[in-house]
Amino acid sequence: MERREQYVLKTVEERGIRFIRLWFTDILGSLKSFAITPAELESAFSEGLHFDGSAIDGFSRVQEADMLAVPDATTFQILPWRGEDSGVARMFCDIVMPDGSPFEGDPRYVLRRNLERAAELGYSFYVGPEVEYFYFRDASPDPEVLDRGGYFDLTPLDVAQEYRRNTIMVLEQLGIPVEFSHHEVSPSQHELDLRYTDALTMADNLMTTRLAVKEVAMEHGIYATFMPKPLQDHDGSGLHLHVSLFRGDDNAFAGENGDLSAEGRSLMAGLLNHAGDITAVTNQWVNSYKRLVSGFEAPVNVTWGRNNQSALVRVPTPKQGKDSSVRLEYRSPDPACNPYLALSAILAAGLDGIERGLEAPAETPANSHKLTREQLQTAGIARLPANLDQALDLMEGSKLVSSALGEHVFEWFLRNKRAEWDRYQHHVSRFELEEYLPVL
Repeated sequence: MERREQYVLKTVEERGIRFIRLWFTDILGSLKSFAITPAELESAFSEGLHFDGSAIDGFSRVQEADMLAVPDATTFQILPWRGEDSGVARMFCDIVMPDGSPFEGDPRYVLRRNLERAAELGYSFYVGPEVEYFYFRDASPDPEVLDRGGYFDLTPLDVAQEYRRNTIMVLEQLGIPVEFSHHEVSPSQHELDLRYTDALTMADNLMTTRLAVKEVAMEHGIYATFMPKPLQDHDGSGLHLHVSLFRGDDNAFAGENGDLSAEGRSLMAGLLNHAGDITAVTNQWVNSYKRLVSGFEAPVNVTWGRNNQSALVRVPTPKQGKDSSVRLEYRSPDPACNPYLALSAILAAGLDGIERGLEAPAETPANSHKLTREQLQTAGIARLPANLDQALDLMEGSKLVSSALGEHVFEWFLRNKRAEWDRYQHHVSRFELEEYLPVL
């Protein structure tokens, strides 16, 4: 038995842990869980735990139902929102087949596989996210905000400071450092910036953060949502991802005088080249495309810039004399995506740019939202998909996304999302009723 597993067994005994929740995600990024007692923990490490994979949407067919959940001891944490005396801990799991081979439909395995490909090229992939979300009174379809605050507002407009503070304390107890937090631009909207770490740990951290934010909100009698665009007339919630590649301890993005290296520029070129193809993965819901519209801060066009909030890819100014801070910011994803799949697609697109030696187009210093269609066409600037249907068409034709996700996830994701788009197409919205019923 490995040292980390021995540490978990010892901690469970010493801390009086009564239940261990085993977490994993389905293809859409919904968190799944079942609990075991300490008596089952040692065999779970050595043998895994059987469960019915056919009961998890997108996992397997009935005739291939048997699967094993193998807990990852490095992810062991005691759940702080269950109270000090409840004794509940959690671990993320890797899903494997009965013969021990990885299950290709496990999003965590998808990311592991892409990280292994990066490692073969000598890279490790690091991510630092800005996570935006809303607090509402409840989950009513007519959201009621808690405040009328704006960007960086403090009391009395920002009444949710206590909620954010409690959330940060919970996350730190779960081993997830938060660099800073603040009120975002929209009423009742907030942001948590997580400290950067390796991509697999960060995907686990993002899943944990979404649950922690909701748990703390529930304890305060309110509702937290990561829905990309819940308020029509205000900015939606993004998941701005600061990404970098390292070779050992050296940042591969660090060029001379704090500028972006050739590898960094090629990775950026790969992101721009495949932006349309990967958008269905980074923005996977019908509602995601209500955020990616002109007039707000979310990117619409496939551009890059330095101090340009309208750009899809931004090159932030690094900290002076700190090469490790040279990075790229990818701004289109939203916090409701499956982070394992989104990071896989982003990494695959970037590595393709490096392997092919792609060159990034010229920087777009202007606000691309204000460029006319003719100006965009003249500059050769493409637009991100305008809706989920367009995004799925681009994804379906992409060999890169198919390879990054694997055949199982790729085909199931497309089928599920086509069905979602079909349901949406049948829906008659309030806008249509208000706009057309009185006059037609």
